[in-house]
Amino acid sequence: MAMLEYNEIRERKIILWEGEPYEVIHSHVFRKQQRKPVNATKIKNLITGRVAEISFGSSEKVHEADMINRNAIFLYRAKGEIWLCDVKDRSKRFSLKEEIVGDKLKYIKDNSEVELNIFTNDDDEEQVIGIKVPIKVELEVTEAPPSVKGNSVTGGTKVVVLENGSTVDAPLFVTVGDKLRINTDTGEYVERV
Repeated sequence: MAMLEYNEIRERKIILWEGEPYEVIHSHVFRKQQRKPVNATKIKNLITGRVAEISFGSSEKVHEADMINRNAIFLYRAKGEIWLCDVKDRSKRFSLKEEIVGDKLKYIKDNSEVELNIFTNDDDEEQVIGIKVPIKVELEVTEAPPSVKGNSVTGGTKVVVLENGSTVDAPLFVTVGDKLRINTDTGEYVERV
């Protein structure tokens, strides 16, 4: 594990604080009057989701968390669990609780490849703490209400159903069978493919 000085604790770094991995959401190094510099940070626990505000003094150091990224194939979701398998050997299946994943798989099709974020603790035990999906995905429209004539001037939208069952606001010209590119972070329509 690498040691980070107080001023190296920046946004998107993952640090080990009180034995658990935290992602740095915000950091600001400043000096109050004649005192030593301080790094005021806002950090988020990657296991529990708890957010804390911690100030690191100029003499403090923290460990950078050991993180591994591993690819897996998303198979399906059932009874509050997400089922995945190894990319090379589909017989090696495992499940994750839906709370770990959150809404990230809302726009992902079955049998799609995803990336697992794995934290390794001091005892070399691995724990999946998150999942990373592609930023943009292409999905086919299965249901779309007809456009209302004369409603196109305002640039209106309508709710369409995609092939994985999720819904998205799309322009009025979108019809059944169209492939749409969706931003998985915001859940918004990007373009018709």
